Amino acid sequence: MILVLFGSIVRAAELRLFDTHIHYSHDAWEQYPPQDAVDILRQAGLSKAFVSSSPDDGTQRLYRLAPDLVVPVLRPYLKRGELHSWVDDPTILTMLAERLSTNRYAGIGEFHVSGADADKPAVRGLVDLARTHGLFLHAHADADAIVRIFNHDPAARVLWAHAGFEERARIEVMLETYPELRVDLSFRFEHVSGGAVTPAWRKTFLRFPERFTIGTDTYTPSRWLDVGDYLTWIRGWLADLPEPVRSNIAFRNAERLLESNPDAM
Repeated sequence: MILVLFGSIVRAAELRLFDTHIHYSHDAWEQYPPQDAVDILRQAGLSKAFVSSSPDDGTQRLYRLAPDLVVPVLRPYLKRGELHSWVDDPTILTMLAERLSTNRYAGIGEFHVSGADADKPAVRGLVDLARTHGLFLHAHADADAIVRIFNHDPAARVLWAHAGFEERARIEVMLETYPELRVDLSFRFEHVSGGAVTPAWRKTFLRFPERFTIGTDTYTPSRWLDVGDYLTWIRGWLADLPEPVRSNIAFRNAERLLESNPDAM
């Protein structure tokens, strides 16, 4: 696939991508040793990736191998299966504080929270830690929980994983209401039909050109097999968007989020 960019011919395969949703959790370590995982990300053509893991040791292993590629994000889980129990675990904040005192991160997440659980002490404490350390929040949350996070910290910077799987109209309302909300498009497919961006989603992307990012979400080991093909699909539909919207979603919006606190990384 070929793009026309500023009067020159550019191949879609050459479009720089910043993946904002990669996990390297303990159940992937044996099947994909650190060097293999890094090689997969590089061979897929990524310039950078936000990486989080359960536990954080996985992220640190990849970061040590590829600090130019891997941008660490701190997850509040010690192992898979804590997606919902962490909000009631009083030890989580201690673990996060210890990690934050030892390593450097760009954000905290991806964490899962729904509705009124966002008002629980562990979640509010996590939001407070992000504010103290100048980090963004990567939240897998419904719209209600996102509202509660912003009620607690109106200045929070939130990357909304999968846009909470909410409808497009609700996403637009949320983006209009919260200027510091960004949307991670991982596992969203309805914006593409026949390889092209649908008319409704095109209007949304053009209305909010600086608010969307792309992501793969390697939430289970088998997803590592799909990284290359998934990013090829992403490049395909990005090619249907005009500049600068295309490059914004591909990498610039993620870079802006990273650069919004240069002291974090």
